[in-house]
Amino acid sequence: MAASASEQLLESLKAIVGPAGYREGADIESKNYQDAMGARSIPPLLLLRPSSTEQVSEILKLCHGANQPIAPQGGMTGLVSAAAPLKGEISLSFERMKKVVEVDPFTSSMTVEAGVELQTIQEQADAHDLLFPLDLGARGSCTIGGNLSTNAGGNRVIRYGMTRDLVVGLEAVLADGTIINGLHKLRKNNTGYDLKQLFIGSEGTLGVITRAILKLSPKPSSQVVAMCAVSTFAQVADLLVHAQAGLGANLSAFEVIWNNTYKLIDRYVPHATVPMSGQFGFYVLIESMGSHADKDSDLFLEVLSAASEAKLIEEVIVADSDSKIKNLWTVRDAAAEISPGVGYMHTYDVSLNVGDMGYFGEEVETRLRAEWPDAILGLFGHIGDGNLHIVIHVGSETRSLHLAIDEVIYGLIQELHGAVSAEHGIGLMKKQFLPYSKSEPEIALMKALKQTLDPQGVLNPGRVF
Repeated sequence: MAASASEQLLESLKAIVGPAGYREGADIESKNYQDAMGARSIPPLLLLRPSSTEQVSEILKLCHGANQPIAPQGGMTGLVSAAAPLKGEISLSFERMKKVVEVDPFTSSMTVEAGVELQTIQEQADAHDLLFPLDLGARGSCTIGGNLSTNAGGNRVIRYGMTRDLVVGLEAVLADGTIINGLHKLRKNNTGYDLKQLFIGSEGTLGVITRAILKLSPKPSSQVVAMCAVSTFAQVADLLVHAQAGLGANLSAFEVIWNNTYKLIDRYVPHATVPMSGQFGFYVLIESMGSHADKDSDLFLEVLSAASEAKLIEEVIVADSDSKIKNLWTVRDAAAEISPGVGYMHTYDVSLNVGDMGYFGEEVETRLRAEWPDAILGLFGHIGDGNLHIVIHVGSETRSLHLAIDEVIYGLIQELHGAVSAEHGIGLMKKQFLPYSKSEPEIALMKALKQTLDPQGVLNPGRVF
């Protein structure tokens, strides 16, 4: 009996990657299809694990010809349901494409495959006395392909920029299997359109990123970190301006934890030890990185002393050892680790002008508590670059209430002309709110790009649009 077309397709795809390159049925691990937000848990028709760009090309060519939707995936740490498969989709995992191809100290660059974990990249750069500055709480599990596809941000955007600012060259495969090889090390290349930016941040909807050449920076020889207690958000904003003026390019992080989140960390994250009492409105982690240890430390202390004299901070703890620096960063990272103790928490990632954040923090809590008086709520973020996170738990039926919470938070974001996504993308979970931050002509242009590059709609369909 002849196999059906779909069966023929599946067998052809298996042949491309070989026995080690696919999983099916019960052999597919839950990590390859369970959504990080708990929204979906649908096993794919087939899990493909290619080992080369050429295999990715062959896979996409076949899927394009058969109108078979395919969902690319990295470390599966995203928060907008962009990578977990929908019903009837094939998953494309890069867990076998995780080579660090080259570290080139002369051009300060690193060539990597899409499946390399962020922490591995950081460690490889460090071994060559260089720095890859992208840093996220999920550094041990997220992959560079996922970071690129979502234009990840993280802790040091204020100094080094988003992921798109850290890429020199890029290789991607289009929906029809065409390989776009932009793997060059030229820092200055103004020959026509910068095609790599089409794929960075597009969540696998325009093409599949397979390799990248990353921009490395000189490894700082000094690191000074302090946590400051502040009463009002007006003081937070003034402290940011003060730190930027005083530290200049040395300012590498300016992280803010609201009082509600600080108390949740203290209560629910046992491995994080908060360094001061929970009586203040805000807790600001300031990091300075430079190349002159003694001078940088003296400057840092001078800037903090001046801030204290100007009544911008109430209390301050300066980390004077590597272990104390690690402890302060552990407290900051713990802001995203509250859920196991509290229960399921809706996680939001938005962008605002810094001047609007104080009002937003007060108003969003007022509006949320008007609907859910007993909600457990926390705010924190990379305030130096306008990125704010909100976490909220509203009880046992919390997952079913997600859309209602969305309307409250994103409605306020729209009023303040902010962005519904700062660093985690759109995926499935935010696509209906895309018009809150993008105009009709902008959305029309985005759809035109999608139609041009993926006319069959096989690459991550339903995400973004």
